[in-house]
Amino acid sequence: MIFRPIVKPENSPYLQLLMLAAYALAGLIVCSILGVLIIIAGYGLDGLSNNALSGQDLKYLNGLKIFQILSSIGLFLLPPIALAWEQTGALKSFYGFRKPKIGFLFLVFLIMVCAMPFMEWTALTNQKMAFPGFLKSIEEWMRTKEDEAMKMTILLLKVNSVWSFLLNLLMIALLPAVSEELMFRGGVQRSFSRMFNNHHIAIWASAFIFSAIHMQFFGFVPRLLLGAVFGYLYYWSGSLWYAMLGHFLNNAYAVCAAWYLQSKNIPLTDADDTFHFAWYGYALSFIVAIFLLKYFKTKTSNEQQLD
Repeated sequence: MIFRPIVKPENSPYLQLLMLAAYALAGLIVCSILGVLIIIAGYGLDGLSNNALSGQDLKYLNGLKIFQILSSIGLFLLPPIALAWEQTGALKSFYGFRKPKIGFLFLVFLIMVCAMPFMEWTALTNQKMAFPGFLKSIEEWMRTKEDEAMKMTILLLKVNSVWSFLLNLLMIALLPAVSEELMFRGGVQRSFSRMFNNHHIAIWASAFIFSAIHMQFFGFVPRLLLGAVFGYLYYWSGSLWYAMLGHFLNNAYAVCAAWYLQSKNIPLTDADDTFHFAWYGYALSFIVAIFLLKYFKTKTSNEQQLD
């Protein structure tokens, strides 16, 4: 007699989303406490002052970065890992980590490079968003929150050595690429796909949540579009590697651009005035990016059918 292992059935997608949220809350609490303890060990109780946590005092910058890294781990990285382990005990098969191919990785690189001008245009357009008169108070509140987030982002992007540049690549590019793709494409999008049985709804709904959770209202549209692109890369290929690479390239570009600007003594607040294209450059960027995405879809879909 041949004994076959019993495969544990998955929970419903509704319960999986609830579990993800619970794991995220628990992870954030645990990692935040750990971050606080590290800050106290390094700076004393002064490290918990408003000036330190808000980034107003540069001597606490490394502690702030450590706290940011731990928060990302607790909120985005550990929850989807815990969900996969609880459901199947196999992260690779649960989310889909098909071995990436060099040609497809290069294609993702081309997609991200060609799409950057168009994404810049959407960002500039989104930043000019204006509300009608009766919603001006809401717009002012959103602008205030956006300015606070921008100040924190500029602070975290500051580099004064190769070490701080590499730390920024880890904190702003690599860690979010892995953790956020596991959470939003692997965890949320996968559950939505099972819930709605429609991959378009799943992709755009998870992209909406991905953008909204960053709480940067005047960068909502480009982040929504990026989330959708990563979602389609994941769906078409059946592998999270390509979405992670696209996410990493997008964030790494910001880190490298910030390093370049600082090396030229250009304020980071002037970045929007430094990199821009004519209207036809944005149009060409959109057309080429769409063409490359369709090509990626065709090639990866054909490969999955052959497997």
